[in-house]
Amino acid sequence: MLTDNKLRDVSLQKASKKVLDEDRDYNEEQEEEQRQQRYKVSIKDLDAWFGTKQALKSIHLDIKPNTSTAIIGPSGCGKTTLIRCLNRMHEMTHGATAKGHVIIDDIDIYDRGIDPVIIKRRIGMVFQKPNPFPTMSIYDNVAAGLKLNGVRDKKLINDVVRESLEDAGLWNEVKDELDKPGMGLSGGQQQRLCIARGLAMQPEVLLMDEPTSALDPLATSKIEELVHRLKNELTIITVTHNMQQAARISDYTAFMYLGELVEYGPTKQIFENPRKELTERYISGKFG
Repeated sequence: MLTDNKLRDVSLQKASKKVLDEDRDYNEEQEEEQRQQRYKVSIKDLDAWFGTKQALKSIHLDIKPNTSTAIIGPSGCGKTTLIRCLNRMHEMTHGATAKGHVIIDDIDIYDRGIDPVIIKRRIGMVFQKPNPFPTMSIYDNVAAGLKLNGVRDKKLINDVVRESLEDAGLWNEVKDELDKPGMGLSGGQQQRLCIARGLAMQPEVLLMDEPTSALDPLATSKIEELVHRLKNELTIITVTHNMQQAARISDYTAFMYLGELVEYGPTKQIFENPRKELTERYISGKFG
């Protein structure tokens, strides 16, 4: 039979255990919240298909804010599919589907209640081939997104056009010919115009799919300089086949192979001391 003292001890133990459990739960919640705050983009268990062919297999990747991440890997490994999933462009391809979670800040862009159009405003995209709107002037190319979203304030539009062109490193080259066709620019200038067009929407994340593959070395260097400047304001994710470029422009590198994320880490570590043999073989040019 339990004495009063023993009953009191048992009660104290139960109360203490309850407090410790509550503290542990609280700490776990705090740690999870802090973990989420550390990353701008969190990809969890992301799969993607083209019809019945699986292109991405259970991708998990966390990307810190205001960093530049390069995605490398051989052709067909899923690099472009991955970044197209990050702003829900993948679904625009007939028969293409995706499943999983892509969390930007605390918003899962694959939540059923999320409007994909809103996502595309927050997450900009620059494609492999420069694609200015062919019938529009330089000015109208940059202003197009603002006007489509109902902005009518001419002074605001003028300010945003100038700021976006400045951020894209193009203002000084085109400021006296804003009314000329965007298609009249050189290839490198057209790509920076497309970047300016994306920046005009004030995205938080900028995705770039091999943005310099069709450019000469001088134009390429300007885009690379731009990446270094823009990461102070944005989180940048770039697909590239050029491993030297990945080493130059990125803080972190992800290596993909056959739809899977093989390795991800600081660029210096990936290139100088990869943990996975497959990464080392690709970096050293033994395949790919």
